[in-house]
Amino acid sequence: MTKKIFWQNPYLTELETTVQTVFSDQITLAETIFYAFSGGQESDSGTIGGYQVLKAHKADKEIYYTITHKHKLNVGDKVKIIIDWERRYKLMRLHFAAEVVLELVCQKFPDILKVGAHISQDKARIDFKWDHNLSYSLQALEQDVQKIIDSNQVVISAFSDEKTEKRYWKINEFSQVPCGGTHIKNTREIGMIKLKRANPGKGRERIEIFVHERPY
Repeated sequence: MTKKIFWQNPYLTELETTVQTVFSDQITLAETIFYAFSGGQESDSGTIGGYQVLKAHKADKEIYYTITHKHKLNVGDKVKIIIDWERRYKLMRLHFAAEVVLELVCQKFPDILKVGAHISQDKARIDFKWDHNLSYSLQALEQDVQKIIDSNQVVISAFSDEKTEKRYWKINEFSQVPCGGTHIKNTREIGMIKLKRANPGKGRERIEIFVHERPY
């Protein structure tokens, strides 16, 4: 099983490791910093042993990487992983911003139901089953989220059960929140947040989330 270094240090951009298995164009590694799509958060982008990763997916506790079929990697080979840090950091900031938005929405509307989420490099979105228009609450929600971001809190991220790889994050405003994504160290890293409302269909509400650097 691959040791997931991205949980220990989500800021690490390069890692030397060993190829664990090879089956055609799909490989596994002894350790990895390359996050695979999970919980709505998109996979990292980067290379393994100089080969571009075309796909990364998680199955149970293992992560499988698809690279070009013309690769020459063999079991036991030493390889270097290099991830696109700009993409990773945007995903981390948007991911945690979306987590804060979700927790606040669920506090404000206990009957609302999350039905989907997606975090890309450019924006995040959360879909809810809800018969009311969220537009009227959006400005206050945005202000509340920004207040938490600006509180300059350390984000605790750890295992709740290491054997089953269940993880959580925690800040002052919320109870322990289950999540296996990559997390920023401090709320302030998110920067400035902007929320937009969309309507993906009857009985559905969507909040789109954008983050920007602070104007210094």
